[in-house]
Amino acid sequence: MANLNYKHLRYFWMVARSGSIAKAAEQLHLTPQSISGQLTEFADTLGVELFRRVGRRLELTETGTRVLRHAEEIFSAGDALLEAVRDQSAARATVFRVGVSDSVSKAVTSRLVAPALALDEPTRLICREGRLAALLADLAVHQLDMIIADRPMPAHLSVRGYNHLLGESELGVYAAPALAEALDGPFPDCLNHAPLLLPGEDFSIRARLMQWLHAHVASLRVVGEFDDSAMIMAFGQSGAGLFFAPATIADTICPQFGVVLLGTIPSLREQVYAITTERRISHAATQAISRAARETLLA
Repeated sequence: MANLNYKHLRYFWMVARSGSIAKAAEQLHLTPQSISGQLTEFADTLGVELFRRVGRRLELTETGTRVLRHAEEIFSAGDALLEAVRDQSAARATVFRVGVSDSVSKAVTSRLVAPALALDEPTRLICREGRLAALLADLAVHQLDMIIADRPMPAHLSVRGYNHLLGESELGVYAAPALAEALDGPFPDCLNHAPLLLPGEDFSIRARLMQWLHAHVASLRVVGEFDDSAMIMAFGQSGAGLFFAPATIADTICPQFGVVLLGTIPSLREQVYAITTERRISHAATQAISRAARETLLA
């Protein structure tokens, strides 16, 4: 078979989209006879029938429909190429791909990642959220530049990666104002019989939190468990129960979700790690995130 003639493909595409040779000829500023001849030549080159005539209309054959789908993809890719060439700022921007574990607070993530967008070099941020195991698989095949997680990379995984502790924070206990007013006694006595929203099994802090609760709360009342930090805060905002989140970002959580900080648990510290394929952090965006964590967020 001869090489694909893209001029013929475009003529076919125009006819298929417009529904007739006459309309396509008008849009292409050519004669209908010229378009018809080009279509015939194109079909002969492919060795297939692209259209069938139904009355005065042209209708795509099954093969023609398949060819049209490929033509749509080809010309869509061409349009994207032209757009990329026109947008020189986008072409110069460095892409920085970050994976964020479900168990890391979104408020923490936004504070950490924001400096990457303030670099002198234009940066386009791509954020992916999910379970740590899935994110590590993406890191291994270089689909991510960095992962933000609440734990170091498990030692048993055969993924080449390095753990960088960004910081840690005491765990805080938060509640909607109406729920906080209904609690009895000072903290932590007020947790007795109070509705609790707990982090799921995928949270690094989960086991230590459960030990602390059993030691300090006489009567536990768990009303929900969640695998996603944003979901926990949403339910906490609605007044469904008390929830646990880093105390360092209380100034963000309280106004954003309309909740109050009941108290902190100094013995429970939630850690945040950056996991990269670099032993020493050299990527400008990762360095900016590390500085922000060290200077302004997690002491």
